[in-house]
Amino acid sequence: MAQATQRRRFGMGFAAIAAGLALSCLNSAPAQAQDLIGSYVAYIGQPDLFNSKGARLSQPWQILRQDRANFHRYGISQPGDEFDPFFGSIDNRAIMERMVMNGSIDPQAAKRLVQGGATVFVRIYGSGSTGTSLTVTVAK
Repeated sequence: MAQATQRRRFGMGFAAIAAGLALSCLNSAPAQAQDLIGSYVAYIGQPDLFNSKGARLSQPWQILRQDRANFHRYGISQPGDEFDPFFGSIDNRAIMERMVMNGSIDPQAAKRLVQGGATVFVRIYGSGSTGTSLTVTVAK
């Protein structure tokens, strides 16, 4: 009887440790990033799919960058677009490609983003006011 109780305690302790580790992995930021320094939601509409010269953009980071330029610099937004303090800076928009490459976006999500008509949820990771990576989630 004592052995069975001891085995149950060990099993419950092991399960709790395993669950804690799994939870910490789910809640962790990308390896290169220290802290979540900002986030925003945006709807990717037709104006976000073209650069200021009218050329169609083909990469997710280009479209995300154009969306933020449209919002902050040109005052162009769609219903659902949110303010973010980080990409109000032209210098921060300039590092968008590197931040996407250092972060994550599912290939299917990237495809939906490039097609337009999608809502994106962007998490900005870094330290202080220095961004290092983005995670992008896309809903159609």
